[in-house]
Amino acid sequence: MKISKKIIIAIDGHSSCGKSTLAKDLAKKLEYTFVDSGAMYRAVTLHAIRNNFIQNGRVDEEKLEKAISEIEIQFESINGIQHIFLNNKDITDEIRLPNVSNNVSIVAKLKHVRKKLVQQQRKMGCYGGIIMDGRDIGTVVFPNAELKLFVTASTEVRTERRFKELRANGIEITREEVKNNLIERDHIDSTREISPLMQAKDAIILDNSELTRLQQLELAIDLVNKRTKDFN
Repeated sequence: MKISKKIIIAIDGHSSCGKSTLAKDLAKKLEYTFVDSGAMYRAVTLHAIRNNFIQNGRVDEEKLEKAISEIEIQFESINGIQHIFLNNKDITDEIRLPNVSNNVSIVAKLKHVRKKLVQQQRKMGCYGGIIMDGRDIGTVVFPNAELKLFVTASTEVRTERRFKELRANGIEITREEVKNNLIERDHIDSTREISPLMQAKDAIILDNSELTRLQQLELAIDLVNKRTKDFN
């Protein structure tokens, strides 16, 4: 592994495509900082749920906009595992529950929410050496990132991955429910007016439907080496 210059790596893709797994593995291997931007939107969604800003699938945008300044999100590594905190309370597990998953897309599409979090995300990457995954990292947050990856996988593969993850955490849910949730989130994320999910023109597609976790990592490291060779 020849990499020396620390760059910004933007990883985008649909829900449960494996982008966070890749980002975490790559950050550990390269000794970069990993930021899960999706977790930040989940944190805001959790705050909205706790404060009854979401009712029957609709967000009280006015109340959430007034409360957004009160929301403080932090990341911290504990025993080698990244945890996310909302106003100094660990919410790492809670943001993965179905009630948050089912509502995060309607919160993430709000202009004032995206503006607030994009500002925070850009501050995190001002010195390079960062890997951030999400849905608009290469197009909006870091349009000048030295390396942009667009991770994808088939709907069937993504459904199975998400289903196993939820069941492993003791959450009772059917494969059909997981699949329907993914399809709905894909539609909302790709068609929203503000910062829709799309592949950046200069992003490299990485389809991991038939790749192992190690194969995916090795491929990504090779891409990083190619991008940084001019700086070494």
